[in-house]
Amino acid sequence: MTSRILTIAATVGALSAFSLFSYAADEGPHDDAIKARQGLMQLYSQNLGILSNMAKEKAPYDAEIAAEAANNLTALATLGQSQLWPQGSDSETEGNAQNRAAVEIWETYPAIAEKGEKFDEAVAMLMPAAGESLDALQGVVGDVGGSCKGCHDDFRVKKD
Repeated sequence: MTSRILTIAATVGALSAFSLFSYAADEGPHDDAIKARQGLMQLYSQNLGILSNMAKEKAPYDAEIAAEAANNLTALATLGQSQLWPQGSDSETEGNAQNRAAVEIWETYPAIAEKGEKFDEAVAMLMPAAGESLDALQGVVGDVGGSCKGCHDDFRVKKD
């Protein structure tokens, strides 16, 4: 439990620091939120990448590291994100920091919330499996990646 509290505290601290440092360079009204959510996505990606590499046997399976990465994803999934997604912080609105958020996020709400629930459910299944065994990890990590892909396919602007 102490490890989880420390993970959450470190994550919140990192996101807060990232947001504060990016705030100084803001040009658009939503740049701080955009940069903070990009930081959150990087943290998701880093931890899921560790697990995916183990599951694909591109990295050796280590139960302790797998459990830590799953714990980090669980902690990140509990963070409130309402302030990271203000209306108008999409990629099409002039003056915003560069980002790939599609305007459909706000136009089709609550569809995005349903995608978030799928991510939360997949992460909840990941937590007990990650530190158990490679087979257990392989059985669930794809669902987490699939939930990310489901959201990105529908709500992220493709790169040119």
